[in-house]
Amino acid sequence: VQLAESGGGSAQAGGSLRLSCAISGLTYRPYCMGWFRQAPGKWREGVETVDSNGITRFAASVKGRFTISQDTSKNTLYLPMNNLKPEDSDNYFCAAGALCSVVAGSQRLYNYWGQGTQVTVSS
Repeated sequence: VQLAESGGGSAQAGGSLRLSCAISGLTYRPYCMGWFRQAPGKWREGVETVDSNGITRFAASVKGRFTISQDTSKNTLYLPMNNLKPEDSDNYFCAAGALCSVVAGSQRLYNYWGQGTQVTVSS
């Protein structure tokens, strides 16, 4: 399984960005795909996930602002991010595994990771 993120960059507070993750080799079911983020020196934090039944889970900090989606025809996972805040500035990672969770420590459930894409939000 290979994951490749794109779409990171800089935005002003209140602005929007959309992250994409191209996925290849994911053939097992059920699966979970999601987005995590990590700042230097901090734990990797679950942002939002979607499983093979289309059920999503999200961190409270992004409720109403980020909405994960997947396009199975393009094997691509998306994370549109609206109303960005400076505290959303992190390195964002795409992940894949068999079980879904965004709770603290859940990164250990995911077997495959992309290389990350940086998001910087200025006030």
